Amino acid sequence: MKFNKPIKPLLILVLAFLFSAFQQQTNEKKTLYLIGDSTVRNGGDGNLQRGWGNFLQEFFDSTRLEVSNQAMAGRSTRTFIKEGRWDKVLETIKPGDYVIMQFGHNEGSVPDTTKAGYRGVLPGMGDEVKQLTWPDGTQETVHTYGWYLEKFITDTKAKGATPIMASMIPRNKFQDAEVERANQDFGKWARDAARRHGVPFLDLNSIVADQYDKWGPEVVKGLFERDHTHTNEAGARINAWSVTEGLRGMKDCDLKDYLNKDKPTLFLIGDSTVKNGQGDGAGGLWGWGDFMTPYFDGEKIKVQNHALGGTSSRTFQTYGMWQKVLDKLEPGDYLIMQFGHNDSSPLDDEARARGTIKSAGLEAENIYNPITKSQETVYTYGQYLRQMILAAKAKGVTPIVCSLIPRNRWKDGKIVTAENDYGLWAKQVAEDTETAFIDLNQLVADQYDELGEKYVKTHYFNDTDHTHTIEEGAEMNAKIVVNAIKNLDQLALKSFLIKI
Repeated sequence: MKFNKPIKPLLILVLAFLFSAFQQQTNEKKTLYLIGDSTVRNGGDGNLQRGWGNFLQEFFDSTRLEVSNQAMAGRSTRTFIKEGRWDKVLETIKPGDYVIMQFGHNEGSVPDTTKAGYRGVLPGMGDEVKQLTWPDGTQETVHTYGWYLEKFITDTKAKGATPIMASMIPRNKFQDAEVERANQDFGKWARDAARRHGVPFLDLNSIVADQYDKWGPEVVKGLFERDHTHTNEAGARINAWSVTEGLRGMKDCDLKDYLNKDKPTLFLIGDSTVKNGQGDGAGGLWGWGDFMTPYFDGEKIKVQNHALGGTSSRTFQTYGMWQKVLDKLEPGDYLIMQFGHNDSSPLDDEARARGTIKSAGLEAENIYNPITKSQETVYTYGQYLRQMILAAKAKGVTPIVCSLIPRNRWKDGKIVTAENDYGLWAKQVAEDTETAFIDLNQLVADQYDELGEKYVKTHYFNDTDHTHTIEEGAEMNAKIVVNAIKNLDQLALKSFLIKI
């Protein structure tokens, strides 16, 4: 057989085409499908209730993976299939995609043809069925909860996609200070289905419940809106973060490889003792936050000082500075906060109205704010810290609480500390929320006491200001913060420090 043209160039073209097609398929953006009920997808304009799936995309690299939230409020495993919603999802699933399924909140009623029972299923993992005849004569076979979950799993695998079984998030139901769990019914059956088919299991019920137990009912009730099942935005973001935490701990699922991995940022927030003025040493005064950057490896982490002089834990939020920082926060970032110097001011004075209630508790007081000329509910110092901590954690950020640096005030040759007020309350909030804590007030005070009153006043402060440090004092405080970070167990932030 003879060829009019050489075959080699043609073969090269064919191989190049095949390689290009393979590369395109390999690099094609994957899709993570979410199916479930209103705890996964909820809320529209004017609706304060949100599902965790509404915010999951923020945790993933959107250039490589798209989150498609196909959950629907009010649905159970049974009705999600019966209404054809699952078939529509199946039509779009491609090989290499992922499906996270979380049901259980709407399955508990006895299955029948009434309004109350139209979405109920049989309990357990067995093969039991119940035959129903609807008023129009339509026949329906109702199966167990496990049967429906197994259908989702096998259908997903048949499409070449990876199914991930999730147990349902817990409701805001406490008994004896512990949240109600689903580990004996729907949570257990979800785990059993995952084990039976060898697919990853995301025990979201336990992950979130463990966190709720630590925070307690008073804190947790602030994460729900109108009822005990549906979270508000803060609660939904915390649950979305919990999903990603569960994924990061999975050894048998590569979905975690698509989570955001950009260089993290260390954000600093606080008052003028963290950043004085524009952070340029005006008047010879500096905040310790302006000397943090040199301690960190700039190739691995960014440091941004967003502290603002004159603010309290309250006004940093009410004047909008916190929201600007919150909008910048991304999963994997770090946040160090230090407030307290301005929180002791009056709640409603005409000069600044920046004070907070002196406590770490949940007290609140309604006032007329003469600055904003409007009514305002003022909370405790601790509650304002708690709000920022929970919001940061909800975005997958690691917060660190610092007690305020001591002022240049001495008594009997010792620096006056805040161990019985703001230092104590900052520590209590950190413990309540299981957040890393740096007792900067005491650490700096110990250093001041060692150096002595005369040395400190001469080297760290000027003659007219007992609160704001000059350059040498700010540098020393920054070094103390860095050394404290090194000593914080299980805090990955220290891995970004330069060894100096």
